[in-house]
Amino acid sequence: MIRFALRIPEDLHARLTAQATADRRSINSEILHLIEVALSTIEVDDESPGGDSSTPAPLRGKPDSSPA
Repeated sequence: MIRFALRIPEDLHARLTAQATADRRSINSEILHLIEVALSTIEVDDESPGGDSSTPAPLRGKPDSSPA
């Protein structure tokens, strides 16, 4: 198992803590669960024929500021 540090805003930590408590999980287990659910949703979307053109790919890095 790989260990790494993750910095998150206090309000997100509070939401994660509340959700983990409601689901009777540790915060770590809750984060892993949420990541697994999110990734399985992406895999299902990728398998749909033709893809979903209504949802653009997420932006990575800084937006292009060059003139159009």
